[in-house]
Amino acid sequence: MEVISEDSINLWIVPHLSVGKRGSKLQVKPSEIIAAILYRPKTGCQWRELPTRACFQGAALSWQGVYHHFRKWSADGSLKKAWTQLLKSRRRLLDLSPMQLDGSQTLCKNGGEHVGYQGRKAARTCNSLFLSDSKGLLLACSGPVSGAHHDLFEIERVFREICGLLRGAGIRTEGLFLNADAGFDSEAFRGLCAEMEIEANIALNPRNGRGEEGYVCFDQELFKNRAVIGHANAWLDSFKALLIRFETKALNWMALHLLAFTVLFIRKINKSEKL
Repeated sequence: MEVISEDSINLWIVPHLSVGKRGSKLQVKPSEIIAAILYRPKTGCQWRELPTRACFQGAALSWQGVYHHFRKWSADGSLKKAWTQLLKSRRRLLDLSPMQLDGSQTLCKNGGEHVGYQGRKAARTCNSLFLSDSKGLLLACSGPVSGAHHDLFEIERVFREICGLLRGAGIRTEGLFLNADAGFDSEAFRGLCAEMEIEANIALNPRNGRGEEGYVCFDQELFKNRAVIGHANAWLDSFKALLIRFETKALNWMALHLLAFTVLFIRKINKSEKL
């Protein structure tokens, strides 16, 4: 199953992959390794079930070899670099007014880093924050935090991590508008957005009990556009490996998301260039 074409992989991903300086020369194409890696998030199959013979022409890597390269490119930042450079090169396709922020809980079957029991789901979960543009294109996500906590847990570190990913793509957040639901209604998060010169349009949480002196501005019409991040998460659900987390390493879990973002954006680029 071809997730994206070999030409797209060679154009947008392969140039940013690290290459070993020692040892024997790689006997397979990097594009074929990426195609094999992409099969995992798209279908949700186990790494050991990868159809490696179908992914390679001639010599083929074992599933352990494919997984080795995934872990390597995840750890050294190659997959992250491929995503940020893709965003930077096609920034004109983004609609950043406003950005949309939301959190998402994921069931975790194998445990691992940053996993905790979530009472509402009666299961072990992790939680990540996602940022999309105004058209529903996912831009960034945070690393997972324990599902035992709400969206505001360690919000300063998590939100700075997300914005740092955007800055790596040459996207300045100063002056941008941000929609977020009532779960993000806190003085700490509003203050953080003000410090970063982001105009935060956050739904009011009635449990905070503000009086008149605690009035904050909220634009209901602007907030209606927040539905697009729900659409974005629905598109992300087409990557079956992201519905339930089996990756124990947080870095690998985030790398799978960045690969999914990359595929979705490449498809958007290809569609726009055909028009």
